[in-house]
Formats: sequence, C-alpha cells, structure tokens
Amino acid sequence: MRYHIWTLGCQMNVADSQRLASELEKLGHHAAEDWQDADIWVLNTCVVRQSAEDKAYGRLQQLKPLKEKHPDKIIGLMGCLVGVRDPLRLRKKLPYVDVFMPPSEPEPMLAFLQERGVEAEAVAAENAARAERDALQDEELILPLHERGKLVSAHVPIVYGCSHACAFCIIPFRRGVERSRSVGEIVAEVRSLARQGVKEITLLGQIVDRYGKDVPDGPDLADLLRIVHDIAEEEGLARIRFLTSHPNWMTDKLLETVAELPRVMPHIEVPIQAGDDEVLQRMKRGYTADDYRRLVYKIRERIPDVAINTDIIVGFPGETEEQFQRTYDILAELKLDKAHIARYSPRPQTVSARTMPDDVPPEEKERRRKALDDLQSRIVAEINSRYLGETVPVLFEEKRKGKWRGRTPQNKLVFAESERDLHGQVADVEITWTGPWSMQGRLPEEAPQREAIAVIPLTAAK
Repeated sequence: MRYHIWTLGCQMNVADSQRLASELEKLGHHAAEDWQDADIWVLNTCVVRQSAEDKAYGRLQQLKPLKEKHPDKIIGLMGCLVGVRDPLRLRKKLPYVDVFMPPSEPEPMLAFLQERGVEAEAVAAENAARAERDALQDEELILPLHERGKLVSAHVPIVYGCSHACAFCIIPFRRGVERSRSVGEIVAEVRSLARQGVKEITLLGQIVDRYGKDVPDGPDLADLLRIVHDIAEEEGLARIRFLTSHPNWMTDKLLETVAELPRVMPHIEVPIQAGDDEVLQRMKRGYTADDYRRLVYKIRERIPDVAINTDIIVGFPGETEEQFQRTYDILAELKLDKAHIARYSPRPQTVSARTMPDDVPPEEKERRRKALDDLQSRIVAEINSRYLGETVPVLFEEKRKGKWRGRTPQNKLVFAESERDLHGQVADVEITWTGPWSMQGRLPEEAPQREAIAVIPLTAAK
C-alpha cells in the first residue's frame, strides 16, 4: 500500500513523521508520488498556536469528502492535536478518522493495519523490493525508499515531552512529561541514518539541555554529544546540531563541549521570549533579561564563531508598550543571528489562558511583530555582510533552479553554481553576495578566469 504524510509544526513532528514512515516501510508500504494516489493518509499536527490548529482542521475538512467517496482509504491523525490522551470528544468530532496517534507514537497505526490484515497484503505486493528491505531490517530507522541516499540532514529526538510548563505553552499537556531516550536507542538511530546517506543530524528536545535529567546518574547532553561525535567519525557524519535549549539549563560543560568537538556546529538556539522581567516572570521562564544577556556574552566568549538564534513572543497578556520596547531594545543590543517572532496565541489548559486576559489587540500584536521583524532583518543583513569575501565550508543538500543549496556551520543558507555533484558534500565557498536571509558564493574552481587585457603604449594612443 502507498502512504502520504503531511507534517505541520516543529522539527519534533518532522522526526515523528520519519519514524512512522520507517515503520510503514518495514511492513512493505511505500510513499505515494502523489498524495491523492495514497491508500493511507496521515496528518501530523501542531497546536502550539491557533493558526497551526486551524490549518490542521482545514486539511481534515479537505479529506472528509474524499473519505466518503473512497471509504477504503485510511486516515490517521497524529501529533499534538491528539495529545498524550485520546479524548473521546475528538473521536466524536472526527468520526471519519480511522486512527488517532499521540505524539511520537506510531503504534496505533501499525496495530490498525495488522488488524485489517493489511500487513500481509502489502508485503506480498512488494516482492520486488523485499531484498532491499531485508538488508535494512536490522536498522533502527529505515528511511522511505525515495529518501535513501538523498536525505542530507535528519532529526533525532533524544528527549520527549516537557516538564517545565511555561505559562503560555501547551506542549506539556499534549506531549506529556519529560522522558529521555536511552543512549543505545539514540546511537542505533544515528548509525542507521548515517548508513543511509545522511550527513548531518540534529538532536531534538523541547528543552534539549535537560537530556538525562530524569535518569539518576545518567549522561547529560554534553556526554551524549561526545558519544555521538565518536559515532559521526566512525560512520562519516559531517555535522551534529542540537535544539532547542533553555537559558536555565545551558551549562559551562555543554558550551566547552561544543567548542571542543569539531563536528558539533557553532549554532545555538536559546529562546529569550521577552526582554522585560515582569513579562518573563508572568511567562514563568525562570530568568531575567540580564541573565539572558550574560548567557549570550558567555556563549560568544566560549564559542567565538557561534551563531545564536532566539524565539520571541509579542503581545503576551498585560504586555505594555514600555515592556515591548525593552524586548525591542535587547534584541537591538544583542544582535542575534535569527529570531523566530510570534504573536501570542492563548492555548487551552495553559496558565496564561486560564488566568490572564488576552488584552493586547490583534492589530497591536501584529505591529509589534512587524517592528521586531524589520529590526531583525537589518541585524541579520549586517551580520551576514561580514561574510562577504570570506571562504566558508558549506554542506550542500540539493540543487534548485540551477543552483546548489547548502548551509554553513552557523546554519546560514548559501547558494552556489557548480557543474559538480555537490549533494551531501562539504565544499569551501567564497561568499560573493549577502542578504538578510541567504548568501551566494562560488567554489574556487568555478571562479571566472580573468580575460587578458591588451596594454596599449601611450605613444601609440596619441
């Protein structure tokens, strides 16, 4: 049977979809070239903001008449819209959905297919590909056939759920409490991905720095990075990243490890969320603006070539113009490499939704978002301009419209022209143009040859 998975939301959802696809591939199913030709439709959802939830319901409404027309099609709903508990209310609201899967749990779909006898039918129909699948059966994670040898960068979850419970965040209610994966599971998955052509992996967690905190005397993130780095050297992985961090859990040990290990990229994602102490306190973030400022200075001191990314929420309940200005000012001061800026959206069950009125008007939220976005555009343009004329190593992922697309160690997007096959390769690129969102460059061997210039004697020119 053929499947198609739509993935909405964060990198953790991308990894969850990859895990589901792997399990379906192990059963003999394969990805459909066109979603309308699929026998199994899965929607992996996000509800971190209302707009994401609306998008999920919009897709489900699109599938409903198709299900009525083709009742043999299977619809699966996965992710944070389902949550760690599958409420009866959701089943009643969406009776045309066959399978409900909590975040990071593909098992309900596998059980459903087995109950319907689909597994044996699919394997029998896939005899031509059986030898290739059998060769991969011992791997922890099998990439879909169309991604093997082609996927350059992949995500590996290392800690599921979250126990921090910021006032605005629905994740703990939908993904459950914090659970660290074992080192053995993580290492097996990293090896599997490397053996199928992946060159870069990103270790994921809602608060990735808290890896191992739920395991007495277990390894922490710094320890895990050293283990994964050894695997990278053995298996040919070029780069390792991790996200998302929290200011309270970024230790000196972790920063020293990032600075020391050459395959761990100088790229840190650590959200501030707001630049005003009262807002941060209402958000239950657990630090002050000065705490965050000191952390940024420390990161830059320990890792001089680092890129630091952040998240910011504007229009949190009670945020005054003066408080917003403090957020604007600290962003202007720190000049971070990237800022994900979102308007506050109240989420069910969260502290802010239950106890704080959503009192900043939508148009004011948008004004503040745009003000920060415009500021950040100028900041990134300035940062990227420093790369002009520099030569940087770029890991290339794919070719688009005649240009190769890749990223620097700091995760900055670079385009370059080349006749070579650069897929999955790290190549030095001389940066020839910079903008706020991407850069362009050329490989040394692609540099144009200077034409000979005829020199005319002055006497002959008279």
